[in-house]
Amino acid sequence: MIPLTKAVNRAWLPSLLFLGGLSAAYAQPSPTGDATRGQAYFQIACAICHATALGPGNTVVVKQGPSLAGVLGRKAGSSPFFNYTKALSGSGLVWDTATLDHFLTAPMVAVPGTAMPMIVPNADDRQNVIAYLATLALPPGVTPLAPSNVTTATDPSDWPNAAPGVKHHITVADLPAPFSTPSAGNGPEVVAAPTNAVLSVPPGFAVKLFASGLQGPRLVRLAPNGDIFIAETGQNRLRVLRAADGAESPGVNQVFADGLNQPFGIAFYPPGPDPQWIYVGNHNSVVRLPYRNGDLKASGAAEVIVPKLSGTTGGHTSRDVAFSPDGKRLFISVGSGSNAAEGMRKKTSEEIQAWETSHARAEAWGGETNRADILVTDPEGHQPLTVFANGIRNGVGMAVDPSTGELWVSTNERDGLGDNLVPDYITRVKAGGFYGWPWYYLGNHEDPRHAGERPDLAGLAIVPDVLLQAHSASLEMTFYEATNGVAAFPAEYRGDVFACEHGSWNRSTRTGYKVIRVRVDHGVPTGEYEDFLTGFVVNNHSVWGRPVGVAVAHDGALLVTEDGNGTMWRITPK
Repeated sequence: MIPLTKAVNRAWLPSLLFLGGLSAAYAQPSPTGDATRGQAYFQIACAICHATALGPGNTVVVKQGPSLAGVLGRKAGSSPFFNYTKALSGSGLVWDTATLDHFLTAPMVAVPGTAMPMIVPNADDRQNVIAYLATLALPPGVTPLAPSNVTTATDPSDWPNAAPGVKHHITVADLPAPFSTPSAGNGPEVVAAPTNAVLSVPPGFAVKLFASGLQGPRLVRLAPNGDIFIAETGQNRLRVLRAADGAESPGVNQVFADGLNQPFGIAFYPPGPDPQWIYVGNHNSVVRLPYRNGDLKASGAAEVIVPKLSGTTGGHTSRDVAFSPDGKRLFISVGSGSNAAEGMRKKTSEEIQAWETSHARAEAWGGETNRADILVTDPEGHQPLTVFANGIRNGVGMAVDPSTGELWVSTNERDGLGDNLVPDYITRVKAGGFYGWPWYYLGNHEDPRHAGERPDLAGLAIVPDVLLQAHSASLEMTFYEATNGVAAFPAEYRGDVFACEHGSWNRSTRTGYKVIRVRVDHGVPTGEYEDFLTGFVVNNHSVWGRPVGVAVAHDGALLVTEDGNGTMWRITPK
């Protein structure tokens, strides 16, 4: 969509008549697509975030995205009980076949500032999806009712209890039964930072704004020379910042490369002080850009290393990349296409046995093939993609422990089982390991939505090392290894992990929206973590920051990106 402050093409005028007080129910051209095919595409690509019908008692079913029940003819950003971005709710557009087609082609281009990450690149798929959406009319006379699942803080992990130094240690013994509480729809409204907003860090530290005006900053990684690379995923580009040691803002801030496809993961190759390439995890591929230390602009076009990661592109879209310490293996994390493989066809035991003769043990199938996995190949992409570990629902952030060489992952677990299920986690990844999704979680806990489907997997799912409050949405992680520098942390932090918790939507009281410190003892996680950076939550309804990326600067400072207001923060000892 095009903001109203911009020039508007005449083709958009029918949608803008709403602003003149005319009804949104003007005559619309009938969708030309196939609604049945559109529904099938929607289930694969969109259903993880959007409901298409009202719940019991005409309540709105809120997921990570708004309900689409009755979407055609509705003003954009006006569905009740969902916290839209100001960009979308202020666009003034009305959803019809033309506006939906334009929006789904490139949402973040159509409406700069929207949080909608998914595109539908194929024109036929778009028309089919729009035809399906046209069938989602609300019953006559029905007024959607608000979900009544937002409560006050009662749990130590609820946002009012978050503060630097607050410790957490969740164990399997702490898990409630599935559906002990209703499945909540409690997404945040992202607002501008209040004038009295204060971020909190432990005593002896200070946090200051380092950069602002970033466009949806996501993962951040440091080049060996200290330059700071940020994936601006929605803008299809990488940004580079340069700052002298001790500087409180960057002296250089520019686009390094654009024309990418929803980039997220960034890795320098070969490992060590003199990389020749920057590898980028695109939405469904891996590419590399030529690079030499100090380059502020890519010197050549992106070279495709892995042209296709999976046969499906819906659902989770963030792809991180990392190299083994010897540089011989390229790891790629690929999240699931759905919440809990709700639409995956059941197989007989004979079919499963046949499937696993050519696939990893406990590998999902259908649209989930090569999903919920960490895949591995060589740096040139010559070796076929194989599964390094599976059952990892959405391993958004990966990191290699510099002291042990082990691969770690920061994972978003599944939704829909209640406030405190299923815990997210940070863990060392075992080669060939199975971590449960979708049939089990945290060891031998069977997902009731798949009861009895895979008795052969009972007891095989690995219990992760560090369990995090459910629905925290754990994203990038990094090891703190700085031993010197003007902003180096005290020695007690060395070897520990910092991770960003983007924040909950499927929990009745918010959790996350902070940076945590995971305790590691000589390469072995203790299972404990503690709050380190807090203060992004305003109240039960609103937040002003959603942490995504974390990295250690050349001078030892900790850098944190948040994509709510497009900022980066710098944490240093006082």
